[in-house]
Amino acid sequence: QVQPVESGGGLVQPGGSLRLSCVLSGSIFGGYAMGWYRQAPGKERELVAQITSGSSLYYAAAVTGRFTISRDNAKNLSLQMNSLKPEDTAVYYCYIRLGTKDYWGQGTQVTVSS
Repeated sequence: QVQPVESGGGLVQPGGSLRLSCVLSGSIFGGYAMGWYRQAPGKERELVAQITSGSSLYYAAAVTGRFTISRDNAKNLSLQMNSLKPEDTAVYYCYIRLGTKDYWGQGTQVTVSS
């Protein structure tokens, strides 16, 4: 069973930075996509950034140029968030897609406020 576990959320002032980390337990074989979604109060969950086993990258338009996704291997994933804005406030979820199955972490709260 694959289980992502996030850490690194918190409260930060506008313009500040945070780094989210995700550690994935379990065995990971073959191709995959992993990344970060976020969900703000009253809004749908949205894809923020993704990286595949072939190193293809995706960033949502709202975070391009400010957020950077990276991985050490298939077990450690990070999201560096710079120049944070109040609208980045959300619960951030780490996920990995193996074949047709998605595995989700429980989420970490990011609050951007002065």
